Amino acid sequence: MPTLPSRIFAVILLLLSGCVAAPIGSPPATDAATATGPTAASTLSSNLHGGCVESYDPSVDYFPEKFSVTFATGFGVEYHNNYKIVTVTNPWQGAQESFRYVLVQCGTPAPQDVDGTVIEVPVADIIAMSTTYLPTLDSLGLMDRLIGIDSYMWTTNKAVRSRIEAGEVAEIGSGAGVNVELTLDLDPSLVMTYGTGFSDYDTHPVLLEAGIAVALNGDFVEQDPLGRAEWMKFIALFFNREADAAEEFDAIAAEYQRVAELTASVPERPTVLLSSVYNGTWYVAGGNSYMAKLLADAGAAYLWADVGDVGALPLDFESVYAVAAGADFWLNPDNSFWSSREDVIASDPRYADFEPLERGQLFNNNANVNENGGNAYYEEGAAHPERVLKDLVRILHPHLLPDHELVFFRQIE
Repeated sequence: MPTLPSRIFAVILLLLSGCVAAPIGSPPATDAATATGPTAASTLSSNLHGGCVESYDPSVDYFPEKFSVTFATGFGVEYHNNYKIVTVTNPWQGAQESFRYVLVQCGTPAPQDVDGTVIEVPVADIIAMSTTYLPTLDSLGLMDRLIGIDSYMWTTNKAVRSRIEAGEVAEIGSGAGVNVELTLDLDPSLVMTYGTGFSDYDTHPVLLEAGIAVALNGDFVEQDPLGRAEWMKFIALFFNREADAAEEFDAIAAEYQRVAELTASVPERPTVLLSSVYNGTWYVAGGNSYMAKLLADAGAAYLWADVGDVGALPLDFESVYAVAAGADFWLNPDNSFWSSREDVIASDPRYADFEPLERGQLFNNNANVNENGGNAYYEEGAAHPERVLKDLVRILHPHLLPDHELVFFRQIE
């Protein structure tokens, strides 16, 4: 998810029910897949990862490596010989507008009759405004292209933190208060960010007004775990890394589906409670939500599986207690600082009456949290739902994955 503190951003999402930019500068010619003339272009067998076409041939397909979008519903791509039209149809929950990007192979002409933001690809560098983009940059070998992020506080990615310490990544802030002057000084080829529909939290209007190339990523709106993970392909489009992203995603999808099949016929499905009280309200995930889908695939009986839609249900403490006090498991309390039973009860003594806490069946998703509360579950889990699913199956049905060691979760005792 985007990198506001997790509880604040979660509440924003729960309340949530084309511009044209000038072409950017050319990427450096540092990759082996670089076209240098008609012969190179006419025999092109892979997408260009660096450099520009020097002798344009309109009959050549400059994107021989393509992919289709299978699980994600919020974006699509249409290929042409020297440009791709990428449309984001669902940038945030309840959005009434879509965004179109015309990704033109560097060194070739932009189409004159296509509306959308024109961006030359492959981009030379990127500013990433959500930690959810970082695992993809890492897995596709693009970490050297990262020149900025919104905040140093939230990432747990070791490669990013190393680049921060080396002074290779700038911090530009977020929302309407983003540091536009610093961003202009960095002169990024692309800023990838997200939208919420709330002006105080949206960065893209300010950056677009300054003439900076921006792309909106709607990964967090997807309610299917594999749909959310497939947005790695969206990122890859801007770097011409379709083949790498397709291979990476196919492996993730295959592993996710393999693990889900383990629970398809389990005779008993344990009941599960989610979340905890936040500012007097207990938000539980709706029955068609991302988390409800993960729990179903993990072989759980989620207590609100038949209630609500993709959003969350705002309930009072008593309503949750009436349904879930005797739940088999309590997961994802959304409090990064709960590490012991004492921590839980200190935040609200009424939690002591919940049976899963008493039995030691509360599992918090804070096994990997940095000193500022940045959580790998939110950063890495979206790109790797197969790892989250394995954790859930190990917790709920330990006999199915007896050798799996928890990655994101820890037992609260």
